[in-house]
Amino acid sequence: MYSEPIFLQPVFQEKIWGGNKLKTVYHYDIPSEQTGEAWVISAHPNGPSVIENGPLKGQTLAEAWESHGELFNKSADNNEAYPLLIKILDANDDLSVQVHPDDAFAREVEGVPYGKTECWYVLDANPDSELILGHHAETKQDLEQMMADGEWDELLRRVKVEPGDFIYVPSGTIHAIGAGIVILETQQSSDTTYRVYDYDRTDADGNQRELHLEKAAAVTNVPHRIPELNQEEAVSGDLTMTKLVENEYFGVSQWVLNGRVEQTMEADFLQVSVIKGDAVLAVDGKRFEIKKGTHFILPHGIEKYELSGEAEFVVSWV
Repeated sequence: MYSEPIFLQPVFQEKIWGGNKLKTVYHYDIPSEQTGEAWVISAHPNGPSVIENGPLKGQTLAEAWESHGELFNKSADNNEAYPLLIKILDANDDLSVQVHPDDAFAREVEGVPYGKTECWYVLDANPDSELILGHHAETKQDLEQMMADGEWDELLRRVKVEPGDFIYVPSGTIHAIGAGIVILETQQSSDTTYRVYDYDRTDADGNQRELHLEKAAAVTNVPHRIPELNQEEAVSGDLTMTKLVENEYFGVSQWVLNGRVEQTMEADFLQVSVIKGDAVLAVDGKRFEIKKGTHFILPHGIEKYELSGEAEFVVSWV
């Protein structure tokens, strides 16, 4: 039985809106000063994480999912791709306004296994930072007309955010992260994006990025509705756990540790991102130092584990 956490190397994605906070704040060795994303727990073919420790060191998470399904309590007849993807995004500039399809549309139109429902935990935000979440159109016809006419100020719904905020973004929700915001994103393992508006930006050759207005209009939820989140807090030892969201795709909690706690594994496996402080993780007599910017999986088969220190985590499960 596998008796230690699976630590993962982040995979970096350069973006025209990216910056350098992944280096200055998280001390990652980023490829450039326009690094927008760190895919920190990923089995997606566009950026699979590599395992850093243990018997599977050097394998990708995708390879482990395929050849060692027991680590995730995966049934032998489960041919689905690894279901989740965790990222840190550094928005030095505004991201494009976009929308993602649901599973049915993604499979039928794009031939990929998953659509994209996601959620964001705001790690950092400049004063008065805002993002786009939803729209003001009442009908599909209104939506398509306002998009065609470029009435973006009237169409798009803007929301101010600050560190510690949590944003839930179901598939079909028009959205965009604004400049000056750093988020940890938990999402279905999908890279399918329909770009709605990109502020008429051009690249070094004067070309604008492609828009996908027809597909975007087809998948956008109209009218926009704000989902109700039943967020619950629980305390175990010196650990306070706040469940942020739980749906058919994933559950996400924020954990705050001030001292020591022993936990029993209840999920098939846990994905853990350390977002503040440092701590020691003890599993089966082995101790592992973890700190801000560390990401790991507690695989199936670990029955109990201990955390000690002063730290905050975002934890997710299937």
